[in-house]
Amino acid sequence: MKLSWCLVLLLLCVACTPVDLPGSNNTGQSPAAQIGATQQYAVRQTIALTNTGDRPPAKQNLWVALIRDLPPYQEVHSRTISPDTYSLSTDEYGNQYAEFDLSDHPAGMTINVEIAYEVSVNEISYDLSTCEGDLITEFIQPELHIESANLQIISLADELSRGKKTACEQVRAFYDYAGDELIYSYNRRAWGAQATFGLMGADCTEYTSLVIALSRAEAIPARYYEGLLYLEGNGGDKDEQIAQTEHAWLDVYLPGAGWTALDPTLGRWPVNRETYFAHYTPNHIIVTTGRNPSTLRGASYWSHLYWPGNLTSIQVSEAYWDIRPAESR
Repeated sequence: MKLSWCLVLLLLCVACTPVDLPGSNNTGQSPAAQIGATQQYAVRQTIALTNTGDRPPAKQNLWVALIRDLPPYQEVHSRTISPDTYSLSTDEYGNQYAEFDLSDHPAGMTINVEIAYEVSVNEISYDLSTCEGDLITEFIQPELHIESANLQIISLADELSRGKKTACEQVRAFYDYAGDELIYSYNRRAWGAQATFGLMGADCTEYTSLVIALSRAEAIPARYYEGLLYLEGNGGDKDEQIAQTEHAWLDVYLPGAGWTALDPTLGRWPVNRETYFAHYTPNHIIVTTGRNPSTLRGASYWSHLYWPGNLTSIQVSEAYWDIRPAESR
C-alpha cells in the first residue's frame, strides 16, 4: 500500500445484518433448547508489538475483539485489560473491542497487550422432533465469503434439499455434505464457501461458510461465529490435526428450536456427526459474530494499523491464547 506518508497495514490472523443477535433480549431460543453442564475457563490473550525501527510511529492503533456475555452460550465473570489506556467500541454485529492508541512506542521497545477473562460456557442440546413453523427473514442474504447467490451454491443446495420435508432435514444434508466431501487443511486463508468447489482444501472457515451459504440459498437463516476451541492438549500437534484453537462454527434458525448450533468441522468424522449437530459443546468460546466485522478490516480477532514515517517498523513478536479449564459446575 503506497501512500505519501507510508501507511502500513498489518492484518493478521485471518481465519474462524445484525438482527436478533445473541446476547440481546430476543435470542431466538425456545424451550426446545436445553442447557446442560457448564464449563468454566480462565482465558488469557497476549499480543506483543516490537518497534524494530529507529523512531516512534507517527500513529499506531490496535483493535482487539473482546469476549462478552452471549446468552445462552456463555457468560463473562471477569475481564482485565492491560495496558489500561484504551477505549471501548461496538461494531455492526454487536461485537465489542478494546482500541489501543500506541503511538508513543519507543524504538527498540516491546509493548505487551494482555487481556484475561473468567468465562463460563454452557452445553446446549436441541430437540428437533418438531420442525414446523415459520422461519425468520434475517441472516438469509449473501455476503463476502458466504456466496449464497452463487449458481453453484444454489444448484448444490437444491440438489441436497431434494426429497427433504423440513428445514431440519435440509440443514442436516448440508452438514453431512460438508463432512463427507471437504478435506480439512489448515490454510490460514479466507477463501469462503465457493472455494470449496476447488481442490485447495478447507479449514473451519470454509466448512462453516459453506453450510451457511447452502442454508441461506434455501432461505434458512444461518449466522457465523468465530472464537476459541478448547483442546485437551491446548494446541499440541495431535490437536492441530483436529482443529485449531482459533476456530469457526455456526448456528441456523430452525422451526420449533430457534437458533441451533452446528460445528461441521468437528463433525466431519462419522463418529462425531451427532455430537456436533444440534448440540453446543462447552469447549466453544465465542469471540465475534458475523463473517466480516468492519472493525477487523478483513482480519480475525484483532487488527493493527500504524503510520511509520520513514524509519519505524512494528513487528508482531507474539500473539497467542492460553486457555485453562476451571472447575465445571
